[in-house]
Amino acid sequence: MFNRILAGLKGSVASILLAANVLLIALSMVPFALLKLLLPWPPVRKFTDRVLNRLAEQWSIFNGWWIAAMQNIRWDIAGVDTLHRRGWYLVSSNHQSWVDILVLQKVFLRRIPLLKFFLKRELIYVPVIGLAWWALDFPFMRRGKGSRSSKTDFAATRKACERFKLIPTSVINFLEGTRFSEAKKSKQRSPYRHLLKPRIGGLSIALGTMGEQFEAMLDVTIIYPQGVPTFWDLLSGKVREIVVRVEEIKIPADLLAGDYENDSAFRGRMQAWVQQMWDEKDRKIEAWLANSANKAPAR
Repeated sequence: MFNRILAGLKGSVASILLAANVLLIALSMVPFALLKLLLPWPPVRKFTDRVLNRLAEQWSIFNGWWIAAMQNIRWDIAGVDTLHRRGWYLVSSNHQSWVDILVLQKVFLRRIPLLKFFLKRELIYVPVIGLAWWALDFPFMRRGKGSRSSKTDFAATRKACERFKLIPTSVINFLEGTRFSEAKKSKQRSPYRHLLKPRIGGLSIALGTMGEQFEAMLDVTIIYPQGVPTFWDLLSGKVREIVVRVEEIKIPADLLAGDYENDSAFRGRMQAWVQQMWDEKDRKIEAWLANSANKAPAR
């Protein structure tokens, strides 16, 4: 009973801190967002983008503080020692929970440039934070069906990626397009044990627009040994261990430029490359979980 009350108290305090952090940072962004909107010239954009990115970084720093203050998580992170903040990276990760966002921010904070996520179009209407995402040039995609929606998505992605050329940027794409669940896995008949089928559209447009600027692909694998947590689990201090593996992968030269929409050969090469990466990721997760289970003490 006491533990339940304590978890509820932690969750409430963490929720207040998170909401206050979002509101404060988003409001601080408003003047620079308006300047960016009214004076869309490269020198002005470069200045406002740097300020907006710094503010977003402060948001991540504060999130890291309250997460550390509210709970004692064992972080098992590998593969980030050679990264640097002055480069351009294309980042891919498996996606299981909203917790993934804060995990990625924690892992890459001050190691690479600010992460720019591909977001569903509907999220632009989220009060306060939607404005912040827009000001930070996060690509908003409709995820709808039909050629018209797809062309709109590609145009939005390409436009955002063009802007990313101005300052060092990390572009992240959750290739599964949505959070993993057994129900979704069954519905799409995914051949993987721990992953959904990857979607290559956004990744292909990012490479086609600014492929040669990317130093590497950062392939991220997130594992929650005690089971996938909800966001409330994180807020209330119930997450005990998080494993993150980052692998720096050289992007094949023949994928650094291509026409995803019209070149079927390019789409085929991209699909084969991503599928190979996804096959390996699924094997890594399975091997890690099996090894962890074997090491678990008998009860």
